[in-house]
Amino acid sequence: MLKQLLLFVFSFSFILSYSNNFKSDLIKPPSLKKGDTILIVAPAGKLKNLEAIQAGIDLAEQWGLVVKLGKYVLGESNSFSGTDQERLDDFQKGLDNPNIKMIWAGRGGYGTVRIIDDLDFTTFKKHPKWVVGYSDITVLHNKLHTLGYQSIHAQMPSTLDLKDPIQEPSMQSLYQVLFGKKLKYSLDGNGNNKIGKCKGTLVGGNLSILYSMLGSDTDLDTTGKIIFIEDVGEYLYHIDRMLISLKRAGYFEKAAGLIVGDFRLKTNDSNPFGKTLQEVVFETLEGTDFPVIFDFPAGHIDDNRALVFGSEVRLKVSKEKVSVSTIN
Repeated sequence: MLKQLLLFVFSFSFILSYSNNFKSDLIKPPSLKKGDTILIVAPAGKLKNLEAIQAGIDLAEQWGLVVKLGKYVLGESNSFSGTDQERLDDFQKGLDNPNIKMIWAGRGGYGTVRIIDDLDFTTFKKHPKWVVGYSDITVLHNKLHTLGYQSIHAQMPSTLDLKDPIQEPSMQSLYQVLFGKKLKYSLDGNGNNKIGKCKGTLVGGNLSILYSMLGSDTDLDTTGKIIFIEDVGEYLYHIDRMLISLKRAGYFEKAAGLIVGDFRLKTNDSNPFGKTLQEVVFETLEGTDFPVIFDFPAGHIDDNRALVFGSEVRLKVSKEKVSVSTIN
């Protein structure tokens, strides 16, 4: 009788834990409304001038938002937009000011990892706000996820062109999520996709950054989660090395699904790797049975659709259609 009771308790605990892995309980920051104030900062690479982020300022003001700029957003310290301390101060002020409802990274580049461990999220936890960006900003997405908060992978001011019709869907998707609407994407099928359906918490970002976070306190637990990856300017063998490293760390073993965004690979005609990106991905995923989609419109491209990391997402993949929709 005692053995049966212990077996029941163990089984119930396992089921509860398994269920929780598939349901996001991450805190969603408040939706924006007209009149809210946002802050544009540059936690990584330097911006050439105000014109580089003017499109982002104009877009936010079209949405009825009040835009403030970080003190060092146009700073310069070698390749960075200011010293580590200056970039840290700018971002910290955004976290600490309850009147700032969104922090928007002006650009990516490299440098966020140099300040991440010194950021204090104590006040942020009392007044959560959206943090928006991609590429190097994956460092912040990972950090926020480990703290239990949702964040947005989306266009940044320096990547915007308001006159480019190709960017319209990405701008609309960012507007929708910021102002409280759920995202739903319906895409044509892709012959490389792996058919299936799943739901799980969405995580991920730039593959190079995810790879660099392995073993740190901003590494991700991907159990029961849908992983998104994208990258730019890498040789295919670099992609292979990073994916194999993630696999060895158990990244895909218990994942629920994979969304592959845009990969602008660097060519190496003198020494070709001899495989396609799709072949590299499926070799990495050997032994798994979850759905996989390729060419999702997100990453270092003009049509960079918004994704809410930390939200619960439903993924459906058939031969004809792909559906990616936010549940919460």
